[in-house]
Amino acid sequence: MASEPDHNRRRLQEIRNTPGNSVCADCGAPGPEWASFTLGVFMCPGCSGIHRSIAQISRVKSVLLDPWEKSEIELIASVGNNAAKAKYQQTVPAFYYTPTHTDCQLLKEQWILAKYERHEFIHVDRQEPYSTGYREGFLWKRGRDNGQFLSRKFILSEREGALMYFNKHDAREPKAIMKIQTINATFQPTKIGNPHGLQITYLKDNSTRNIFVYHEDGKEMVDWFNAIRAARFHYSQVAYPGAPDADLVPKLTRNYIKEGYMEKTGPKQTEGFKKRWFSLDDRRLMYFKDPLDAYARGEVFIGSKDSGYTVVPGLPPSTQGYHWQFGITIVTPDRKFLFACETEEQQREWMTVFQLVINRPMLPQEYAVEVHFKHKP
Repeated sequence: MASEPDHNRRRLQEIRNTPGNSVCADCGAPGPEWASFTLGVFMCPGCSGIHRSIAQISRVKSVLLDPWEKSEIELIASVGNNAAKAKYQQTVPAFYYTPTHTDCQLLKEQWILAKYERHEFIHVDRQEPYSTGYREGFLWKRGRDNGQFLSRKFILSEREGALMYFNKHDAREPKAIMKIQTINATFQPTKIGNPHGLQITYLKDNSTRNIFVYHEDGKEMVDWFNAIRAARFHYSQVAYPGAPDADLVPKLTRNYIKEGYMEKTGPKQTEGFKKRWFSLDDRRLMYFKDPLDAYARGEVFIGSKDSGYTVVPGLPPSTQGYHWQFGITIVTPDRKFLFACETEEQQREWMTVFQLVINRPMLPQEYAVEVHFKHKP
């Protein structure tokens, strides 16, 4: 006859295999190996570490290694991920970013605290910091020329359709006005060198402009991020009346498809290759001398195969001046763009993402962007 610990462990495995419990309750990672015996949810190792920071609310144990009491198992059996979700995620706004297991630690941490500690999705009034359409405060912003982070006042105004920042605290005129319709925000802790680092991009004269900001308080930074998403959501609802939320939400903010170093040469393909930092944002391939540059040195539009765009491995036989051996050629209707990667694996990764973009049919508004690229001086 099985001992009680063995029986309990087997019972716990059965509960974990029931619908909803086979993924992390917080980030959706498959095969959760931890569980909270106070909240009654299963979670991944990463999220379990965040739960430990709120031990007064959530007490966690390993599903596989720790001994479990019968009463603890019965609590999990009576709750489970689906019931907890129904309780703690009652009123998550459509625009609110719900992180996945691939997102940065800050987003996952603030999502867990918002759900179980602050009860933001049970009490709607607790969503005011990001849902009212107006927000102002101070963020540390990286200087364009010297790279120092300085405190700057930011105002997000849905009514004015803009995010603005001011160089002096008492300045009347903003240093920059970022139109809500062109803004993107993406957390970049590694690139910025701060766990709360946010990269905000916008279009200025049809070119991408980057600013890099952070706040010491993680909640404050995630509130700014969701306030930007809320403003873009309400702008999109006006711009595309009748469009379902499911179509609008994926476009509110986006992570870059891929970033990293490659070498490139110029249009004549006679000058030497130079190492540049590349960011692929939808159909814009931008390159920078440094990952934290405010402006791209240049941008390449990548259209679809139906419009004559292709990507092939390698470089034309006559090419000279490259240091890295793994070439990529992007063929456009007008010219060829030549790149070189340091490793075969990087070449394969870039080839894969370029091919995905090229295989995707172009949207009507993307043709207008393509025309602009062709007429760039």
